[in-house]
Amino acid sequence: MAEAPLNYEASAGTTNLQISRTLPSEVVQCLENARFLHLATCTSLRPHVSLMNYTYLPSTPWSPYPTIIMTTNPSSKKTHNLLENPHVSLLVHDWVSHRPPTGNRATSPPRNAGGRSSLAEMLIGLNTSAISSISATINGEARIVERGGEEEKWLREKHLENCVFLGEEGVRAGEGDGGRVFVEGEEVRVVSVKVGDGRVSDWKGAVRDWILEGDGEGGNSAEGETLLNGVH
Repeated sequence: MAEAPLNYEASAGTTNLQISRTLPSEVVQCLENARFLHLATCTSLRPHVSLMNYTYLPSTPWSPYPTIIMTTNPSSKKTHNLLENPHVSLLVHDWVSHRPPTGNRATSPPRNAGGRSSLAEMLIGLNTSAISSISATINGEARIVERGGEEEKWLREKHLENCVFLGEEGVRAGEGDGGRVFVEGEEVRVVSVKVGDGRVSDWKGAVRDWILEGDGEGGNSAEGETLLNGVH
C-alpha cells in the first residue's frame, strides 16, 4: 500500500501556477462534495479558525465570480475579524475520518474481527483511497451582505435550501453554522466570499497554485445552476 510522504513539495512561493477563468475541476468537485470547511480570519496578527457549513455558488445575480456563502452571529469573533480584515482563507478537503491500520498488531483486533470479510476490508480501503485525495486552500475577499436587501434574501434562501437538504441526510439542526434555526434567525448575518486564488495539495505531497482571471463568468457549471455542497 502506498504511504503518504513525510515531507511535501517546496511551496514557499508560487508553485506550478495555473491561471484560468474557471476554478480547477478538482476544487469544484471538492466544494460540491464536502459539507464543511475551515474559515481562517485574522486581525492584529492573531489568526482565528472556524468550522463552517457553507454553500458553493458558481456565480450569483450580483457577481460573476465563484462565491461561497456562510452565515455568522454578528457578535462572534469571526464577524469582528471580517469587519476589520475581509481577506480570508478557506480550507476544504475530500478526506474522510479514516486512519489506516497501524503496524502494532499486538493491540489491533484481528483483521476479520466482527465478521468483516477480506473483500469488505479491500473495498473499504479502495473507497477510502478514492476519496481521500486532495485538500484545497481558497483565498478570497469576504463581505457581510447588507441586511434586508434582495441580495441577502436570495443568498440566505440558497444557503437554507442547502442546509435543509443536508438535514434530510442526518446532519443535526444547529450543527456548525448550518442549522435551519441559525440561518433563519433575524440577527444572523450572511457572509459572501468572492473566490480569487488558491492552492491544491494532494496526498503525495504535490502542490499546485491557481488563480482566477477575468470576470469568472460562472463557468464552473454546465448551465450555471446552483451547486449545493454535499450532493453526490
